[in-house]
Formats: sequence, structure tokens, C-alpha cells
Amino acid sequence: MITGLTAATAEAGARAQQLSLLGREHMLRVPRNPKYGTAFTREEVTIHFQAAEELYESWPEPTCIVVDGPYGVKGFPGDPPKPDGLARWYRPHIEGWSARATPQTTLWFWNTEVGWATVHPVFVEHGWEYRCCHIWNKGRGHVAGNANSQTLRKFPVVTEVCVQYIKPAKFRTDGKTFSMQEWLRYEWRRSGLPMNLSNEACGVKDAATRKYLTSDHLWYYPPVEAFEGMARYLNTHGNPAGRPYLSADGKRPISGEEWARLRAKFYCEVGVSNVWEEPPVRGSERLKKGVYKCLHMNQKPLRLIDVILRACTDEEDLVWEPFGGLCSVAVSAHRLGRRCLSAEIVPEFFEAAASRLATYDIG
Repeated sequence: MITGLTAATAEAGARAQQLSLLGREHMLRVPRNPKYGTAFTREEVTIHFQAAEELYESWPEPTCIVVDGPYGVKGFPGDPPKPDGLARWYRPHIEGWSARATPQTTLWFWNTEVGWATVHPVFVEHGWEYRCCHIWNKGRGHVAGNANSQTLRKFPVVTEVCVQYIKPAKFRTDGKTFSMQEWLRYEWRRSGLPMNLSNEACGVKDAATRKYLTSDHLWYYPPVEAFEGMARYLNTHGNPAGRPYLSADGKRPISGEEWARLRAKFYCEVGVSNVWEEPPVRGSERLKKGVYKCLHMNQKPLRLIDVILRACTDEEDLVWEPFGGLCSVAVSAHRLGRRCLSAEIVPEFFEAAASRLATYDIG
């Protein structure tokens, strides 16, 4: 009989052998010298060797989009030398993301500070709402090779930014467009009922009028139970001529389940702030070209991608990675049980990304 450590060792060995066999199976399917339009799939994660803008219309709606494209620093093939033209470059992509995004979609935009500032107005123009700017602090060890301050006339740069956007829901009633906050107030007023009755509807003392129906900046999203209470109350006691209230289609009120899908998911893990202290990718995680040269200078740590995906998605949710590079998002999504669609147009990067996805968990 195998017991104790011996059993654990045997189980680990069997698991390693299984992973090795799976890895070899996946590697047999990794495209070599790929033709444009080729794709590599492992379970529910797919990497396309194709331009992302050609795929947006066919991809299902995403819960999360992680954007790590041009920075305007000439850092990789296709990256402009300056940030001046980034807004123009990103515009067709932002149009594609906006057309497929839902109120549940969170978008994360990696860039330099000035690159983000250049592109931000295009996001706003297309209805994206800024939530937070996260600073990736790579630490003092990243100063090497970036410290000629007398020539550059600035302090050494050891950061990048990752900016969080959401696509807030909009509501159409009586030919007008409202934000969620505005719409809730408008519907309550349209019912002809006094505002203070919203507290009775929600079963609270004063939170409904003070939080859910306020007109100032201290507005709170009504939880599902509170929204369902308001919908029942309005459609029972409100002016019959205006029914249904809190409806998206004019036929029935929005259900609690539908209401929950009208804003982006967000989970704040203990200890995580908007400053991410994480060194650049090193060791076995860093993909190399030969012995010393990095294959891709902008490879992101999987630990940071994990933080992003855990913050705004659940298992089985769909993640988009329009500019894959070495497809860290695809790898992170696979190991966290998310679905993912990635795109990359540089053959060398696509091959490396596909091989990485196939074997990342093989010891």
C-alpha cells in the first residue's frame, strides 16, 4: 500500500506524466511557418494569426478586453516612434470594441502616460467611462539601461500605466437618453409617486432616497433586491397610464437578473491597490530569442494579468486580447478557467505564443 509522502509523490509523478503527454499532444498541433488566418486552440482559448480588426465582428461579446498595443515608443514591430498618431491608430479598434462591448465589459488599456493621454479622448467619444489609472512600478532594478538622465533631462522611468474603463448602460425613454442614475429618477418621477416612498419599496429607512434616487455625485447602484422592490412598487402603485415602469422594451420591467448584467463586474482583492509593485518578467517566464535576447521587450508578468482578470471576470467569461504579442492574457485566462480570443500578426510572436499556451503548465 502507498501511504503518506510516497502516495503524494506517486500522484505528483502521475500528474506530471499526464501533463507531459498533453503538452506533446498540443505541441503537435502548434502551427509552424503559419499561414495568415491560422489559429491555435487549447480548450476554450484561441490565438489567431490574423489582424484583430478583421475578427471583432465575428467574436462573441467580451466581458473583458485587455489592450496592450502600440505605445508610440518604437518598442516592437508596428509601434510608431512617437505617440502623436496613437489616437488615429487606435480609433478603428476602439470603434470595433465599442460595437461589441456591453455594460458588463471592462477594458484595460496598457500604455505610457502620454500615450494613454493621447488616446483617452477617443475612448470618451465612444462612450467609455474612466474608472482608474493603475501604475505598474517595475522597481529600481529596471533603471539599468534607462538612466542617462543628463542627456534625457528627466528622472529614470520605471513605470507603465494600465487604465480601467467601463461601458456604462444607457437608457432610452420618451425619446431621451439617460444614464442609469438619471433613468431611475426619471422613472420614479414619471410614476407620479413621492420620492420618499422608494424607501418603503426597498424596505429601508432612508437609503433609497439618499443613495439610489439622489441626483448628486454620491449616487449608489441599487442592489438587485432593491431594484426588484422598486420595480414591483412602481408597477403596482404608479400611474397606470405610464406602466410598465423600469422597462427596457416598453413591455415589461427589467428583471433582477437583467439588472445585474447592466454594470461591469468588479472584485477587489485584499491588499491590491492602483499601484502594482511587480518586477519585470524574468527567469523561466521570460521568453528568449537565443540565450540572452528577449523575444518581446513588452512581455507582461502573468501575475499582473491574473490580477486584472480576477478583478472583472468569473470562470467561463470571455476575454479579448486584440494585440497578443506573446499572449500572456491567453495563458492567464486558460489557467484561471476563462475563455479567451487573442490575435497576433507577427509570425514569430504567434508561433511562440501558441507554443507557450500549449506547454505553460508542463514542468
